[in-house]
Amino acid sequence: MRIVVTLDVMLARRKMRAKDLAERVGITEANLSLLRTGKVKGVRFETLAKICQALECKPGDLLDVEEGEA
Repeated sequence: MRIVVTLDVMLARRKMRAKDLAERVGITEANLSLLRTGKVKGVRFETLAKICQALECKPGDLLDVEEGEA
């Protein structure tokens, strides 16, 4: 089982560019890109909360579980 980040889906639904989200949240585009591709080991709750606030969603809208090996 592994956690899958579905941030791209929510960005598309909100018609928002990653660059604009990074500015609103206060993180670099590079860090947001790493999060979007799932290449991070973790994310701070504070950052996750800011992303959810900017996208008007809940953490469960951005994260999913994929069955199989990690």
